[in-house]
Amino acid sequence: MSDITHGSSNVFADLGLPDAGERQTKTRLAMAIAEIVQARKLKQVDVASLLDIPQPKVSALINYRLDGFSVERLMHFLTALDQDIEIMIRPRSHDAGSISVHMVR
Repeated sequence: MSDITHGSSNVFADLGLPDAGERQTKTRLAMAIAEIVQARKLKQVDVASLLDIPQPKVSALINYRLDGFSVERLMHFLTALDQDIEIMIRPRSHDAGSISVHMVR
C-alpha cells in the first residue's frame, strides 16, 4: 500500500516549480478568460480582435501556454472582456503570504 501525500492549494508549488504563485495566478486568470470565451461562444479570431492580439496568441492563451503573458496583461484582457478586477490587500492569515484569484459568477 502506498502513502498518500496531500498537496497544498498550489499544484505548481507541489511540483517544485519556480514562480509557483505567479504561475497559479496566471492560470486562474486564463481559466476565467477561457470560461468567458466559451460562454460567449466566441471564435479565436473574434477574441483576437477584442484583445488586440494575433490569433496564434489567443490559441496559446486558451491552451494555457502562458509564458508570453504577464499577470497584468491577463487582467487587461479580462477588462477588455467587460470584467472588473478587484485586488484586495489584507494582513496575512497564515505563515506565508499568498495571492489568490477568485471568479465571481
